[in-house]
Amino acid sequence: MMNVDAESLLVKDFNARGSAAASAAKHYGEALLEAARQDPRIVCLTADLTLPTETDLFRDALPDRFLQVGIAEANMIGIAGGMARSGEIPFAHSFCVFATRRCYDQIAMQVAYPNLNAKIVGVIPGLSTLLGVSHQAIDDIA
Repeated sequence: MMNVDAESLLVKDFNARGSAAASAAKHYGEALLEAARQDPRIVCLTADLTLPTETDLFRDALPDRFLQVGIAEANMIGIAGGMARSGEIPFAHSFCVFATRRCYDQIAMQVAYPNLNAKIVGVIPGLSTLLGVSHQAIDDIA
């Protein structure tokens, strides 16, 4: 029987808080937060991916302007469209494949067609992810 270390079996939460969860430099997250501090219209949305999208910095510093919508990318794009129509500048975040393939119609009809000022930010493009085929953006329209 093989001896397995319990630590190697832990499932790490993408949304875990604290510096131990994500110690790497967060250049995008810092830039977004700085821009938001300069422009109060900037709001941040994420689809259950605060750490990979570096939006935990925004969440912690400006919680009143941060929305965690859960695993609901299409709804997030609709929310971003509504916020943009209200004068806010939403930055919606997810994995590339989810931000394009899962909500293409919402992007086209609720953000692009009305020419709204909403930003869609995708992370982990292409085939480089170790998260499996469901996370590989081989048909990413970026």
